[in-house]
Amino acid sequence: MRVLLLSDTHGHLDADILAHAAEAGEVWHAGDVGPGDVLERLAGACPTVRAVYGNVDGPPVRRDWPEDARWTTAGLRVYMTHIGGYPGRYNPRARRQLDDGEPVDLFVCGHSHILKVMPDRRRDLLHMNPGACGHHGFHRVRTMIRFAVEGGRVVQPEVVELGRRGRG
Repeated sequence: MRVLLLSDTHGHLDADILAHAAEAGEVWHAGDVGPGDVLERLAGACPTVRAVYGNVDGPPVRRDWPEDARWTTAGLRVYMTHIGGYPGRYNPRARRQLDDGEPVDLFVCGHSHILKVMPDRRRDLLHMNPGACGHHGFHRVRTMIRFAVEGGRVVQPEVVELGRRGRG
């Protein structure tokens, strides 16, 4: 299973993002989708789109997508939310979800616009934040992550750089 992980589009979706989505079996969007038809266009490029809403998302996105999502893909147990933090500095809400919910192998979040892939040894999971692929925010380079899932594990993770962000 090939996965494209992105976040913080803030309404932006370009041909490069769609080309990567077309190569994936699943696209995961970790929130701050923004206005417009971002998720619909991603669904037109990839058969499966999973998403959560973020703090900038309005009623249309919040109506159709959850704040938190949990699922299993190819044996990999995933928990995704927008505001999550990172190992040792989790958001209190995300920490409660991780500690009190079903165990997961991969914790995905967005929000910070900072690309991070790191283990959480205390919880025996992998943490991923794909950075931001939109043009709004303080990040300098737009990023996503693509990887494969095999036997319940993330394999072949690769950072996709989409170039410098525009003004926003």
